Amino acid sequence: MSEEDVLILRAADGAQARLHRHGGHLLSWIPAGESEDRLYLSPLSQAAPGVAIRGGVPVIFPQFAGEGPLPKHGFARSARWSVQSAAPASATLVLEDNAETRARWPQAFSLQLQVLIGGDTLEIRFSVRNTGTQAFRFTAALHTYLRVNEIAEVALRGLQGLRYRDSAGGGIERQEQSSAVRFDGEVDRIYFDAPSQLRLRDGRQALEVRQSGFTDTVVWNPGATKAAALADLPAGDDRRFVCVEAACVGNPVLLASGASWHASQTLRALAGGDQVQ
Repeated sequence: MSEEDVLILRAADGAQARLHRHGGHLLSWIPAGESEDRLYLSPLSQAAPGVAIRGGVPVIFPQFAGEGPLPKHGFARSARWSVQSAAPASATLVLEDNAETRARWPQAFSLQLQVLIGGDTLEIRFSVRNTGTQAFRFTAALHTYLRVNEIAEVALRGLQGLRYRDSAGGGIERQEQSSAVRFDGEVDRIYFDAPSQLRLRDGRQALEVRQSGFTDTVVWNPGATKAAALADLPAGDDRRFVCVEAACVGNPVLLASGASWHASQTLRALAGGDQVQ
């Protein structure tokens, strides 16, 4: 993967992150005082024209998955973004409509992605502005790949009682009965009206996942069978990540001419798994 379009962030306290102009893609985040990445990035992934990077935090816009007429997950994750600003511990990238995007989706827009790091926290702020004369609808997500040591040890808490669409089970709607979501084979779920805070535990490692502005949470791991069909994922690496995505899927956002929509996802590294009950 070419490094010439990569922005490297280093906070004074030692927190680090790497951000690629291809897709406005956050590749890496290492909290202060830690040595291992908290995000998963496939070593086989390539930042090529029209190809999305596997891992990190892909930006999904203006369509989540197949929830519309566009190619899966829209075009933002494979477009080339511009750098608006860069500082040691933060950076802002921008994507605006152009001839290529209008050929796929005839709307005028401006996207802004801001990444801020410091201490044990990563914040990703995402905004959409309608720069055209007509309202438009969109769905969106931050498709965050969280690195784990072993998927069988992972427990995601905070979703009990919620309604979800089981995409791996044929799109059937269910209600989450368990106090913790665990992973044994493929998991592909859209949890509607999700809470603002979740906790992920992976053995002795833990992470707090917060979101604002996003209404839903998507939880995904391909499982061994589907992972084997992904050419950009090494064998066995399905056990090394889980995606916990801040999303707006159930109710697409309707954005009036001249209006803006703002949302964010914040990750906070916790010292140990015993902090997550």
